[in-house]
Amino acid sequence: MNRTRKKEISLNKDSVLSLMQEIYNELVEQKATATRIQNKMLAMLKDPEDMTLIGPIIKEQQKIINDTIEKKLSLSKLQSTLWEKSNSSKDDDFTLNDMDDDLLQSLIKKDVDNSQNQNFSL
Repeated sequence: MNRTRKKEISLNKDSVLSLMQEIYNELVEQKATATRIQNKMLAMLKDPEDMTLIGPIIKEQQKIINDTIEKKLSLSKLQSTLWEKSNSSKDDDFTLNDMDDDLLQSLIKKDVDNSQNQNFSL
C-alpha cells in the first residue's frame, strides 16, 4: 500500500483569491438556504400555537443568516487587507505574516464551529 504524499499548499495571490471566492460562494448558498427555510416557516405560520413549533426554527435560520453576514464582513476585511498589501508591494507571493492572521483564524474558527452545530431541518 503506497502512502499518498501530502500536497504542497501554495500561498500566492491567485490561490488566496480563489479560496476567498469559494468561501464567499458557500456563504451566499448558506444564506439563501436559511432564507428559503425561514420564508417557508413563516408561510406555515397561521395560528398563535404554530409559533411555539415554528418559532425556534425561524430563530435558528435567522442566526445562520446573521452568521453568514458576519463572515462576509470578516472576509471583506481580509480582502481589503490583501488588496492594500498587494498594492504596496508588487510581489505576487504572500506570507501569513503579511495578511491579518487573527482575522483569518477567527473566520476559520467560526466556520468550523458552525459546521459542527448546523442542523438543517424542515
